[in-house]
Amino acid sequence: MGSETALPKWALEPCMMGIDEAGRGPVLGPMVYGCLYCAISYHNTLSSLNFADSKTLKEEKREELFENLKADESIGWAVDVIDPRELSAKMLKKNKINLNEISHDSASGLITRVLNMGVLLTEVYVDTVGDPEKYRIKLSERFPTIKFVVAKKADSLYPVVSGASIVAKVTRDRALRDWELVETAENMHRNFGSGYPGDPETKAWLQHHKHSVFGFPTLVRFSWGTCNAYFKDCVEVLWEADRVDEEDSSNRNGKRQLKLSNLGFIESKRKSEEIESSGKGRCKFFQARKLEQLTQF
Repeated sequence: MGSETALPKWALEPCMMGIDEAGRGPVLGPMVYGCLYCAISYHNTLSSLNFADSKTLKEEKREELFENLKADESIGWAVDVIDPRELSAKMLKKNKINLNEISHDSASGLITRVLNMGVLLTEVYVDTVGDPEKYRIKLSERFPTIKFVVAKKADSLYPVVSGASIVAKVTRDRALRDWELVETAENMHRNFGSGYPGDPETKAWLQHHKHSVFGFPTLVRFSWGTCNAYFKDCVEVLWEADRVDEEDSSNRNGKRQLKLSNLGFIESKRKSEEIESSGKGRCKFFQARKLEQLTQF
């Protein structure tokens, strides 16, 4: 998505870019990173276009400004829409990728995409995620020919970041508005409020749309701590690795012991991880069915 058409002449001049995100905190929907770029010589004109931090603007104004910048042939833009399933999968995988890393990767991906188009990027302004100076150094090491300015509230300080904020926010709003609930359960509806964890309408929607076996619809970032409270009434999943743990404990002590996790304590994962890595436990499911991972079809 974005203005990835034929490269305009101004893109061969030294250019600047702003980067910002929308939807970092909600429990519903995608997180969107957006960028806006233009020739540095266009900066003064850009400052007169009334871009501002998207959170300070009403929806109608954001939509108007987005359409204006799309029509402006002296401006380019691009977005990275990160699906809620991708967010949760990365945050819950064995080698977890936290939200800050996901954000950094998305911003770097936008820079790489625009550079690969042939745009002469020399300055990039970024609304920070985490420590501004550490983030700046990280970006500078990856893109040594670009000058980076990383700052808190950059969307209210630099018009080029304000424009990126509008790109990201409008894209996310439209994604939510047009989101198709692919699940076929009865009585599903779209009255999910703002999507933020503290919104009573969002909480009510989560309660109504949880499933005791399958969890939540794909709109939900199920890795968010907000979702934990809704899992209490869900069906328990028993893994072979857990059963092996219990059997080992029974064999050693002559009687079956109650697992600490059943009493609300979190047990060490080391034993289960050893079982999995040795080919026992959960891997038995696949071995018994002669299932193998394929890298080519």
